[in-house]
Amino acid sequence: MDTKSYDRRKKRFWVQSACWYVFLALSAYYFSELMLFYLLCGIYDVSRNSHIDARLVYRYFFGNGVPTWVLSPFNILMDILTLPYINKKVYRLEDLPSDCQQEIQHILATVKSENIVAKLAKRVESVKRGMLFFKWYGINIDNSVSIPEFHQDYKYIKTIGVSIFNKKESTDEHFGPLRATLRVLYNINDIHDRASYIKVRKLENHWCDNKLFIFDDTLSHQSINQTDGLRYCLFVDIVRPSVCHFLVNYIVALLGEVLQKSKFIFYGSWVPLK
Repeated sequence: MDTKSYDRRKKRFWVQSACWYVFLALSAYYFSELMLFYLLCGIYDVSRNSHIDARLVYRYFFGNGVPTWVLSPFNILMDILTLPYINKKVYRLEDLPSDCQQEIQHILATVKSENIVAKLAKRVESVKRGMLFFKWYGINIDNSVSIPEFHQDYKYIKTIGVSIFNKKESTDEHFGPLRATLRVLYNINDIHDRASYIKVRKLENHWCDNKLFIFDDTLSHQSINQTDGLRYCLFVDIVRPSVCHFLVNYIVALLGEVLQKSKFIFYGSWVPLK
């Protein structure tokens, strides 16, 4: 990054931070009870992370975790609605209901039978981070790669996409905004280097050891590819298991309608592929 670009980003960061501090101060003064409620929700929400330190807390309340903090009352409500299924934070496939396991296994079998890497390889050579969606919160998305299995109606699976990281490319530590779903990741191409992995605080899942990783993405996490090759990763969002599945599924469907035109907000650092 050139010096001028870095200076602009730094200046924008400090301006945004100053505006946020002023907003919090005014809100605390004029809406003290509401801010106390949000503070308590945020304290609970951020405490769900392991290995908490000052940097994590700062990022949650003043950095890229602010959208997650804003949505913390909703996320806590989702934790309540999905009881008695306790949020395990990081899951094994067998932790999920059998019909949910079957849907995931069906999607993984589809990925293995489709040559997705070959279909995308030429289009992502110059892209640092690319994202291709087939389904978003239950709404099918047409693109140049046709995989009919990805457009089926599923009980649990609501979002299907592929993210591509070029060599030596990583994300910053960040928080997913919503806890109505769980994130299922599957590394499509074979990676033999331990320098490509996902990190949820101190827990690291290296794709060369385990291609499948399921977790609550509202926890602080980071995706890292420090290899000399590309990383193709299938990501799937599933409705959280619940005895009130119809209700949670309805909430996810509503989120899909509201957020359909807002993918760029969540994936602004990725190049959208079509």
